[in-house]
Amino acid sequence: MEAHSAPVPPPGCPAHHYGGRVPLYTPEFAADPQAYYAFLRNYGPTAPVELAPGVEATLVTDYTAALSMLRNSIFRKDARRWRDLYNGKVPADSPVAPLLAYRPNAMFSDGAEHLRLRQAITDTMARIDARRLARSTERTSDYLIAQFGIRGSADLMGDYAKQLPLFVFNELFGCPAEIGDRVLFGISGMFDGINAMESAQVLHGAVGELVTLKRSRPGDDVTSWLMQHESQLTDEEMVHQLSLLLGAGTEPLRNLIGNTLHRLLTHDRAYQDIRNAINDTLWHNPPIANFAPHYPAADTMLAGQKVMAGDLVMVSFAAANTGLALTEALGEGSNRASLAWSAGPHSCPSRGPATHIAITAIENLLSHFPDVELAVPQTLLTWRPGPFHRALNVLPVRFNPAQPMSSPTRTPTASHDEHAAAPGNPDATAMWSKFLAWLKK
Repeated sequence: MEAHSAPVPPPGCPAHHYGGRVPLYTPEFAADPQAYYAFLRNYGPTAPVELAPGVEATLVTDYTAALSMLRNSIFRKDARRWRDLYNGKVPADSPVAPLLAYRPNAMFSDGAEHLRLRQAITDTMARIDARRLARSTERTSDYLIAQFGIRGSADLMGDYAKQLPLFVFNELFGCPAEIGDRVLFGISGMFDGINAMESAQVLHGAVGELVTLKRSRPGDDVTSWLMQHESQLTDEEMVHQLSLLLGAGTEPLRNLIGNTLHRLLTHDRAYQDIRNAINDTLWHNPPIANFAPHYPAADTMLAGQKVMAGDLVMVSFAAANTGLALTEALGEGSNRASLAWSAGPHSCPSRGPATHIAITAIENLLSHFPDVELAVPQTLLTWRPGPFHRALNVLPVRFNPAQPMSSPTRTPTASHDEHAAAPGNPDATAMWSKFLAWLKK
């Protein structure tokens, strides 16, 4: 038999310092995750990783193995099965615990309970009118563009991609200005692992206030529709479903917009259809790179490798989508079956609205600035560390300055009042007030 040399870890990956596990939370991983995925494939379809200090997981890096696991009922979602957490091995203050520990929501449930909660979400999301969503996205896009368009330069993450989803989602959910800002603070902190426990408390506290408000003052919004669903969710269930929807909507969506804009600005390929650019981004640079936590209900085999009951097993959407044999077979833009939206009974229920928002936001931006280009060399762009997301810190661009926009390009039809959405930044309430005034011009 031909001898094989031991695989060499990528730069900054001293796996032996982590008990043989590859850390996914370092700046080095954020800078070049594909080098890490290439190394992880040497272990086979699954690999040992560390999500944060002391938090061990098995990462599925193979497309076929990932799809098999996501559709296999022996792998459960209820995080109360997570052996390391409930044995005290995972530090109580771990930065990843708020995103992985059990919550009574559709993501962490199985069987009949999952069906009940999932049905409430899918029925509610189905009530979103595509035309209303497009108008809301275009209005928000026009407003944000008006803030930076006359400068001839912008950070498309901070000035655009980060703010647009929160405006749109908070309007859809009927979220007041003073609540919307705390929602973004909580979501961002949880994904970044910065004061994650405090961030989770802020998020759930803010959403709790939203639920209380809508119990007394329902409106034509997702929160009220979910509240009115025949499943009759309790206030606690409402808080956790809404926190899930807002978190799974705003953070991945801003990264999808940012990563697609990054692709458009850094690849030579000319896209005639933004849908193809988004599709290629989902395959090659998905906004959520590693997630879908599962726990085997019993000791079992996964792609020829043994996993134990209660192990944390996660899917690397980014690694599974970019295996050499798979990418060569598919080609760019030729297949929409990427795992970026997950698969099986827990696939993303917001895929349609999220894609619609991203397409509208990107098309509207490019229609205003067809000459937009990077303002710095691509090699100077940096990525936010963290095991779960794939997100740029900033995306600086330049373009020919636009003429001042004194009114929206389309007449707004959805209602806008003091209970509408607010962008999530330190001046959220004031900025939202400016947005409402701008709409009335």
